[in-house]
Amino acid sequence: MSEITAHGEKKLVLATGRAHPELAREIAKELGTDLLPVDAYDFANGEIYVRAGESVRGTDAFVIQAHPAPLNNHLMEQLIMIDSLKRASAKRITVVSPFYPYARQDKKGRGREPISARLVADLYKTAGADRIMSVDLHTSQIQGFFDGPVDHLMAIPLLADYIRTRVDAENITVVSPDTGRVRVAEQWAERLGGAPLAFVHKSRDLTVPNQAVSKTVVGQIEGRTCVLIDDMIDTGGTISGAVQVLKNAGAKDVIIAATHAVFSEPAAQRLSESGAREVVVTNTLPLNQSQRFPQLTVLSIAPLIARAVREVFDDGSVTSLFDGNA
Repeated sequence: MSEITAHGEKKLVLATGRAHPELAREIAKELGTDLLPVDAYDFANGEIYVRAGESVRGTDAFVIQAHPAPLNNHLMEQLIMIDSLKRASAKRITVVSPFYPYARQDKKGRGREPISARLVADLYKTAGADRIMSVDLHTSQIQGFFDGPVDHLMAIPLLADYIRTRVDAENITVVSPDTGRVRVAEQWAERLGGAPLAFVHKSRDLTVPNQAVSKTVVGQIEGRTCVLIDDMIDTGGTISGAVQVLKNAGAKDVIIAATHAVFSEPAAQRLSESGAREVVVTNTLPLNQSQRFPQLTVLSIAPLIARAVREVFDDGSVTSLFDGNA
């Protein structure tokens, strides 16, 4: 069965798109259930067809979809899945998007720019979603874009607890790749026993995508192991440049930790040649063989998402999963 029954007739259904079925299966296994059978395929012109393989009437449905490239195809598939479940009389639909689409377009940096992250939230709502669940949003303000509950889960406990097993706790400095993520770095430092903080100053040309120049490091990192943190790694240029800045400033060692491994070309090559001892990410996005390299460690986010799904289904509390104190 693809349903869990609790509190009498209340039923939970897990449905997944085709982008990252491995993660969906892990989540289902954590919950002790099966995935909803779904027929999904593409027509010759690229249109997507989706149909649930069994009744979802009156269920609490969770629609899981990752958003690797080509992101737009996977987003459209998820929207169609939501619409199909709504029209099939699902009682409540929760979007599970571990990597929120268009999260970097959360504000207007220049005139005439869209706020695409808000548009995505509107699309989810229009399709029929009642709730959104995501991991490490690029900015917290995205929570306010959706007219309904947003469960903003944090991967810091998962990543930081692993990092603790890999370093000397007395010799760690947590490094933010820019000033914008210092607040997150503070949460990391607290999780790592009050480690000191540093940040890398960088500049960015707003007219050129995926390019930023790391310049100098602010903070004491000489002779220390630096844990360089970020929410996502796309082409790897910024984070690899930050590794070099830290090394040039006297860092003993550098470990990169990030939640979302977007890994657009040539990220794998850049990261493998960056000089970082290890690159630790989660599996919010699927990685093919060409995106993997010897220094890469991938941790499963499935237990965190499964716990949040269970709490939402049981009308419990997911607060500890928001603030990284789980």
